[in-house]
Amino acid sequence: MAENGLNHKNSENENSPIEQVALTVPITDDPTLPVLTFRMWVLGTISCVLLSFVNQFFWYRAEPLSISSISAQIAVVPLGRLMASTITKRVFFKGKRSEFTLNPGPFNIKEHVLITIFANSGAGSVYAIHIVSAVRLFYKREMTFLVSLFVVLTTQVLGFGWAGIFRRYLVEPASMWWPGNLVQVALFRALHEKEERPKGGVTRNQFFLIAIISSFAYYVFPGYLFQMLTSLSWICWIFPHSILAQQLGSGMSGLGIGAVGVDWSTISAYLGSPLASPWFATANVAVGFFLIMYVLAPIGYWFNIYKAKTFPIFSGGLFNSSGQDYNISSIINSNFNLDVKAYDRNGPLYLSTFFAMTYGVGFASLTATVVHVLLFHGSDIWKLSKSAFKERKMDVHTRLMSKYKQVPEWWFICILIVNIAATVFICEYFNDQLQLKWWGVMLACAISIFFTLPIGIISATTNQQPGLNIITEYIIGYLYPGRPVANICFKTYGYISMTQAITFVADFKLGHYMKIPPRSMFMAQVVGTLISAIVYLGTAWWLMESVPNICNKALLPPDSPWTCPMDRVFFSASVIWGLIGPRRIFGNLGFYNNVNWFFLAGAIAPLLVWLAHKAFPSKKWIPLINMPILIGATGMMPPATAVNFTSWIIVGFLSGFVVYRYRRDMWQRHNYVLSGALDAGSAFIAVLLYLCLQFQGKSLAWWGNNYDGCPLASCPTEKGIIIDGCPAFS
Repeated sequence: MAENGLNHKNSENENSPIEQVALTVPITDDPTLPVLTFRMWVLGTISCVLLSFVNQFFWYRAEPLSISSISAQIAVVPLGRLMASTITKRVFFKGKRSEFTLNPGPFNIKEHVLITIFANSGAGSVYAIHIVSAVRLFYKREMTFLVSLFVVLTTQVLGFGWAGIFRRYLVEPASMWWPGNLVQVALFRALHEKEERPKGGVTRNQFFLIAIISSFAYYVFPGYLFQMLTSLSWICWIFPHSILAQQLGSGMSGLGIGAVGVDWSTISAYLGSPLASPWFATANVAVGFFLIMYVLAPIGYWFNIYKAKTFPIFSGGLFNSSGQDYNISSIINSNFNLDVKAYDRNGPLYLSTFFAMTYGVGFASLTATVVHVLLFHGSDIWKLSKSAFKERKMDVHTRLMSKYKQVPEWWFICILIVNIAATVFICEYFNDQLQLKWWGVMLACAISIFFTLPIGIISATTNQQPGLNIITEYIIGYLYPGRPVANICFKTYGYISMTQAITFVADFKLGHYMKIPPRSMFMAQVVGTLISAIVYLGTAWWLMESVPNICNKALLPPDSPWTCPMDRVFFSASVIWGLIGPRRIFGNLGFYNNVNWFFLAGAIAPLLVWLAHKAFPSKKWIPLINMPILIGATGMMPPATAVNFTSWIIVGFLSGFVVYRYRRDMWQRHNYVLSGALDAGSAFIAVLLYLCLQFQGKSLAWWGNNYDGCPLASCPTEKGIIIDGCPAFS
């Protein structure tokens, strides 16, 4: 079990039983440090607003850039210290209950942690913006700003209710170690702890400065001067006129054999930092990616399963029987529902075989998650449930946190009740815009609550997160077909409220590691979430109004960055599951009905691993096979591409296996600090390049900026199918 970071010593007085945690997280605490300071509120609010604006601004671009809270974590240090040295130390209302000061002393690590958690609210994305984009930009229908704001706020806050309920399962146990948090813990320590420089080496702070400057300088090449570094698909260069070679070698439109990206944004774009992934999880992703991308996908394509050769080998597009883009607007009636007669005239909608298989993998990943958690974690969940209100053994971090006043569970329950009531009201009152009924809201919440615990356990132990987007679309698509907006609203309430709950729980664990008072955490999370939701929507609305033809590739100039790849996939899903409905695609009326067998395959797979573990208990590697992660490895494809995975796996292998096994001292000192530096350096220079050059329309036109360099990879290979830009087959 060494790869998993587990050892079998578990005394109350020693460090965490998770080796990576023991090597990274301090086991001391200073409860006298001020937390809710004036500096925290000012810097936290500014960080949250800036990250929310920048992330939404880049979200619509051809190469979306997600700037993590690590950038804010670094940037606020000099600002915090500047405020500590310049702001008055005067105490107001001295001796009274309302006594306060704007400057309680040196800028400390706890207020820094809280600023970062505040900023983290603006560091991801607000999924509900996809609803607004789909309705206004793709379907060309009305959705008012007020309705959009209500949807955004309720989807962002809803999961907070059951996040608090699941704290005892996902935060307090030492086995729920949340690997991604260790990057930030290591960075906090590097920025605040004084360290003597080792002989012949550098301190962690010095290493961080070297790494962030190097990352900042290097990103000029993949970000502007030599963009082909994003995907070095060398097979395409050798065979510039071969469709087959480019299908095999393209990292962005094909199978990505041999393709690699030497660009940190490519490596970490969809799977997060490979430096934060434990090796056993990286290995599961690698095996799953190999089986799906290099075994199932080629078999499906070259055996022409589901007319695969009529369409690109890798695409998230929607096609008619002749391989052309499907005319979606022609099958929508005046009530914004499916026009069945028009659909029958146009013929069925087709997907690339890889895209159809991706949905099957999503089915399998879901059932695998439930069965895996029941088999491998069921007894632990049962024990925790029985001991929830009894005194139980605590690890060192839970024991240190027990001195602080906890957030009462009824606070979370109140948030949950108020949000559900508000959501039901919004969907019923504005039903002409949202289409979703009250029972749909209740069902979405029930699905989300049910899956939060099993998916939370997977996230807390592997740093990977299976999604509920496919199963939520599937369920509402059968129950309420022909209504695309109802489908995407149901998906968002069912999927994102679970994702938000897990994000909140992960922040709880970061506060747990850094010994932040829980009530201070609660306040920062709630306020940060509300601010970020408003800024995200405001930014998106401004871009929709100010950028002509945003997201419309047919009307945009060829070099326009505003092509919205993420929103396009979301729109495609709304057509598949909402407008046309799963019955006409994956059901008895559909062409892809055999894909449903993936549900059964996903349920059986963890059972086989569990039986193997029981039959061979001495084989410690067997329980490290995590079927939800292995099966769901390609869940982000598309829009993620092969090069994102191949590059991520290579870096994850070097860090999690080679360095961790053979240079443990180097891994302990530098691994997580390097991850933070690469994130921050790339983010800072990407924003700078855009504002100074790309925003001004200054670009370099040469072959090195041709991204993939594989134009034929998206061509069909069926004879008689003619697509613009592709050779004709006779």
